Amino acid sequence: MDRTSIQERFGIVGESDVIKNVIDQARQVADTDITVLLQGESGVGKELISQVLHELSMRRHEQMVVVNCGAIPEGLIESELFGAEKGAYTGAVEERVGYFEEADDGTIFLDEIGEMPKNAQVRLLRVLETGRFTRVGASQQQQVDVRIVAATNKDLAEEVQKGNFRKDLYYRLSTVLIDIPPLRERPDDILPIFDTFLHEFSQEYSSSRKQLTADAEELLESYRWPGNVRELRNIAEQVAVLMRTDEVSADDLRPLLRDLGQAAASTDLMRVEPEPQDAGAGTEDDLRQRELLYRAILEMRMDMRNLKERIDSLMSNVGVVVPREVAERGDFPSDYDDFVVVNSEDGPTASPPHREREQRSGGEVDSMMRDVIYEVEESGPARPTRPRTDRPSAPEPESPPSAEAEAEIEAGPTEADSGGSGELPTLEESEKQLISRALKRFDGNRRKTAEALGISERTLYRKLKDIDEDL
Repeated sequence: MDRTSIQERFGIVGESDVIKNVIDQARQVADTDITVLLQGESGVGKELISQVLHELSMRRHEQMVVVNCGAIPEGLIESELFGAEKGAYTGAVEERVGYFEEADDGTIFLDEIGEMPKNAQVRLLRVLETGRFTRVGASQQQQVDVRIVAATNKDLAEEVQKGNFRKDLYYRLSTVLIDIPPLRERPDDILPIFDTFLHEFSQEYSSSRKQLTADAEELLESYRWPGNVRELRNIAEQVAVLMRTDEVSADDLRPLLRDLGQAAASTDLMRVEPEPQDAGAGTEDDLRQRELLYRAILEMRMDMRNLKERIDSLMSNVGVVVPREVAERGDFPSDYDDFVVVNSEDGPTASPPHREREQRSGGEVDSMMRDVIYEVEESGPARPTRPRTDRPSAPEPESPPSAEAEAEIEAGPTEADSGGSGELPTLEESEKQLISRALKRFDGNRRKTAEALGISERTLYRKLKDIDEDL
């Protein structure tokens, strides 16, 4: 396809030598799979040239995926480009297919490649070299056959010198570098492009066709056009809609021109001063930073929720809680280290500060608690133990130990218990016999037994465990 046919098909207007050179370069490399880097200011038509490269290639029957690298937050760009497995990060509730997988056998257009963060540049370099990539959260590599066309409005060679862009990636991308000139460097194309846009908008809005005066044409040709073709298109649309007369002069155009850079020397243009930093409307960078902050807060909230669920799950698997009357039955196993939760009235009269606060805020809660035994599983290398306190356990008022029982316990083992041989039992044997007699006396009630023996319940449990092991 010759240059004229390409211009008619894709709507490329211009007869300057620089635009002809751009079209010729695109036509030469279009039918190959070589990587192309389009470089030029914003609004010069880089995406239009990328469409030429795709439509004239052997991949024209497949789709071309357009990715604006500058519009994707830094924390999401890798998952957007290469995909992510389910559960790879907070919020990844399903498997995601990346842009490279979508563009397999086709073309992917990476616009604003100069805004890509460093970590994503490393992965992109690997795709360029091997055609392989790995999804976020996956271990298996995938192979794709895709042609890469990149574009930037920055001087990537200068960005490499500043350390903002990887040198090896720049060399891989710039295999063929097509530099698209700004509109001010091809002034002969300004009026033809303006007439084309003006005709399109006149038909779209059903308005009369406007004619430019000589001074208006001179103004358009001398203006610097910082927005390039995009700005020229906007001016043509405003003329087609806002101008009531069929003839447009320089005075009519001057209020519509907004030079954001240096004003042309031969024109008296309206300048737009930069807004102060504390202006109400945020800039695009502010909106992007705000989006990143919102996403970070959301991820922190999800992490806190997951952490709470894990803690609840661990706490639910630590042990079991059984009523005291079940634990004090004679058939209840005694080979556990356990904790006993007692009511507040069993404690000392001087309550700690936090206990006083609890009693003031809701003392009725303690009265509803039942004495339970908390059994700790022996699944780990070390079992948690309850720190010893000096709090004595208060006896139950409804069934105090009788004086006869205490006297019988204090009497110690008799000669009959030692076998009647006249030999004195050892201290360990006497302790076992004394504990056995006390348990029989109180029908296996360990709490009353511990109170009668003058030891804590935990000490009694430990001694019973030693007795069971010896047996």
